[in-house]
Amino acid sequence: MENPHHLGYLRITIRVYKRLTSHPTGFREGFGKIEEMARTVLIVEDSDTSADTLEIALLSLPDVSVSHARTGRKAWQLLQRQPVSAIITDLHMPQMDGFELIERVRATAPEAYVPIIVLSGDSDPDTPLRVRQLGADAYFAKPYSPAAVRDTLERLLHENSPPSS
Repeated sequence: MENPHHLGYLRITIRVYKRLTSHPTGFREGFGKIEEMARTVLIVEDSDTSADTLEIALLSLPDVSVSHARTGRKAWQLLQRQPVSAIITDLHMPQMDGFELIERVRATAPEAYVPIIVLSGDSDPDTPLRVRQLGADAYFAKPYSPAAVRDTLERLLHENSPPSS
């Protein structure tokens, strides 16, 4: 059972950090110019504690904002309205699991490549291979290091960013 006091503290910490590091209009100031926040990462996780912990780790990445969906179905609906730069998903969630979400993302727009990182407590030894075959770029077994996930995400975003002119 998740501790509601712990969750409240994490949410307040995230909100304060975002306020301190963000421009009021959703832009960040940098080196005398205003730059649009270029990359959105979608966290698909039914545990608020896990999602909040991961979001805190990702806040240190420059020009990254985070969206959160509690189910694969909600994530899919969000992806229909708003493109994202990367997806970090759990596998076992209500309504639509991470396996189906990965399949849909990869089948829908192969030309618009989106890195996918999977986080799972699945004990099946075939799961890492299965998610790779579906098109995931990285797999982390729970418990995982949020810093390792952040570092992998940063590498994947860098590898998939357009060349600078």
